[in-house]
Amino acid sequence: MSNRHVLVIGAGAAGLTAAIRAAESGARVTLLNAHPKPGLKILMSGGTRCNVTHQKVTERDYFGGSRNVVARILRAFDVQQTLDWFEDDMQVALKLEDTGKYFPLTDDANTVLDALLREAERAGVTLRGGQRVVRLTRVANGWRAGIQRVRDASSLGDAVSGSGQTEWPLPAIHPEAWEEADAVIVATGGLSYPRSGSDGTGYALLNSLGHTLTPPVPALVPLTADDPLCAAAQGVTTDVALTLHQKGAKPQKFEGSLLIAHFGYTGPVALDLSRHFSGADPATRRVTCNFLPHADHEWLLEDWLARADRESVRTVRRHLGTWLPDRLACELSWEAEIDPGRALPQVARARREKLFSNLLARDLRVTGTLGYERAEVTAGGVPLSEVDASTLESRVAPGLYLCGEVLDVEGRLGGFNFQWAWSSGTVAGRSAAKGRDAEREAAR
Repeated sequence: MSNRHVLVIGAGAAGLTAAIRAAESGARVTLLNAHPKPGLKILMSGGTRCNVTHQKVTERDYFGGSRNVVARILRAFDVQQTLDWFEDDMQVALKLEDTGKYFPLTDDANTVLDALLREAERAGVTLRGGQRVVRLTRVANGWRAGIQRVRDASSLGDAVSGSGQTEWPLPAIHPEAWEEADAVIVATGGLSYPRSGSDGTGYALLNSLGHTLTPPVPALVPLTADDPLCAAAQGVTTDVALTLHQKGAKPQKFEGSLLIAHFGYTGPVALDLSRHFSGADPATRRVTCNFLPHADHEWLLEDWLARADRESVRTVRRHLGTWLPDRLACELSWEAEIDPGRALPQVARARREKLFSNLLARDLRVTGTLGYERAEVTAGGVPLSEVDASTLESRVAPGLYLCGEVLDVEGRLGGFNFQWAWSSGTVAGRSAAKGRDAEREAAR
């Protein structure tokens, strides 16, 4: 049994998991959370239902750091172990949906958060909300954390800055209290939903200790656009393929459901692309949409000519309606200067070609994203090369462990980021409780 004191900073999914695992391994655990209420991002996730994990998770579902390291962490606590932990240990009944996503049977994220909090209490974790760590310094036998008491949660989020920062100054705040520990786990998250407490202070703490940062950018966030299609087809959902283009880089393709909104584009495919758009060169990046991913120009032409020959009165609107929602079909027709009510044989070749071009590679005129306030996760953070691949201990500051979103790892939409939180939190918590001396002893 360990008698080490482990301090965990951040009571989100990764931090709660790390605290529970460290306590289960025998450590005395103190869990500090900047916001008075823990786990707020858990409650907001999955449309407030909390997508706990996915049926199949591999390192290929993640971006950012080394996939070999990601695979190693995922193997340490995999999907089946996650399901067993929730259903058997925490008595949270889960259901598998057709999309491969697991949700609590209650369809309520509170079920997940309440179970984690009960498990933390059972394990003996001391949870203190409204305590923001603003300093971390080394002492002879471990660490000393400077704490600011958060009296007004509305002040959280003030540290958030624009994308692309690699250096983060510590907030000019004098600590009101200090906490000493043998090991520290940083699970402060990124910058998404900053009012929940993930406002960049974690980056500043790690930066001050010598860690570098892959520039953070919003990810899994809706795209904004200056596009008349958004007004004409607002509320329309359809399956598409989006391609991100930028000078000097290979085009990146994403497939899935697209929702056209008044401000731009959202839905799974837009959210998955957003991380790459945020990190692309603003001067050359652009997004095109294939509204018929199953088709190409040759197929469209052959089908059009065959239909026109067999059904001379078949309209463009009816023809496109085979694959597309009506409002979208009509708008794309008008953009090609074709009356949707015109019969196929009556459409001039040049206008037909313009319509095909719009169907297969229309520029979506994306201008940006809705930013961290609407981003589900943050891309970027501390590179995986700066932590031990087996323990997630810092290579820069021994005795410091990192997990969750603060690392340069983010998954695609569908429960993958929660799986990273459970897996990385488990590894960091168990490792911090053991400490380096115990690991050396076990290796002998």
